[in-house]
Amino acid sequence: MTAFNVVRFRVKAGSEQRFIDVHRNLKHNFKGFLGGGLIKTGDQTFCMVGEWRSFKAIVAARPAMIGVLDSVRDLLEDLGGGLGVTDPVSGDVVVKLRAPAKVKSKAKSKAKKKAKARVKGKEQNKATRQTRRQEALAVLQIGRHS
Repeated sequence: MTAFNVVRFRVKAGSEQRFIDVHRNLKHNFKGFLGGGLIKTGDQTFCMVGEWRSFKAIVAARPAMIGVLDSVRDLLEDLGGGLGVTDPVSGDVVVKLRAPAKVKSKAKSKAKKKAKARVKGKEQNKATRQTRRQEALAVLQIGRHS
């Protein structure tokens, strides 16, 4: 079962870009890490969301993740309420939500129908031209035989 970790941060004023750059350039090799994203949730506030193969993988990666935190700790403000500079939570996925099937827009459907009609019209025009040529050739052949 996959698992997620989510960590909330508040960055010191003027340190937002440095914080983003550290995450953008992060060379991670966390075993079991499937991907994630750094989300800007407001002025000076961010949230990191990571997807993992298992909760055990998150636990095993915690020392390395703390190392990353230590590299940006000087950029962070205390969140207050006894939290310190981060508000982390993690756990196993209990319900997987899937994106809905792709719904065709009316505009795309109309454009597709028009394109099909154009192709069909071209095919009909080509068939008509071929029929007319055949009829003209038949008339010429009849004229030669009479």
